Amino acid sequence: MDAPVHLTQVRSTAAQMTQMLRSDARDNRDRVLAVARELFAERGLDVTMREIARRAEVGPATLYRRFPSKTDLVGAVFADEVRLCTTIVDEGCADTDPWRGFCSVIEQVCVLNGRNQGFVDAFTSAQFDTAQFDASDYAAHRRAALASLTALARRAQAAGRLRADFTIDDLILVLLAGRALASIPQHRREAAARRFAALAIDAFRA
Repeated sequence: MDAPVHLTQVRSTAAQMTQMLRSDARDNRDRVLAVARELFAERGLDVTMREIARRAEVGPATLYRRFPSKTDLVGAVFADEVRLCTTIVDEGCADTDPWRGFCSVIEQVCVLNGRNQGFVDAFTSAQFDTAQFDASDYAAHRRAALASLTALARRAQAAGRLRADFTIDDLILVLLAGRALASIPQHRREAAARRFAALAIDAFRA
């Protein structure tokens, strides 16, 4: 006669299975994020969701269950970069010398640009100005950062240090031009980014 199955054993087995499922789901999510981060950094945002799923060895359904849209995936992938970018902008705006703060932002954002093409592609992308993405956390970060930088630029202009015809679109143009930094070998990229920033700052100087 079979031994009775105790309720505690059933619960223990169910708990173990639940834990395994959660662990598998967490591993899948971490793998998707790692692959997306690598592909976005190397090639920008042109990478498709299907390609990310294939490289991460998960099904498209698994990918879309975790990240219903590409915008959701972008926001998750670049969470660390968003925090860093926010810190860069906040510190620049807090500087009592607006021109020094402005120069600091330009230099650090150019270095960030050289390090991760995908993040700056997202930051400069016009798609985040559309209604489709308007409610996303990333779009909110982008709007806040651009608003703060615009205010900082006006202060630097009022101080007579930043050229009077500067607009925030000029900064976007510099970031777009800086995409070429991704083609430079990794060990030379930061120095090149700082040199590029110095040239841009000279162009912006009143």
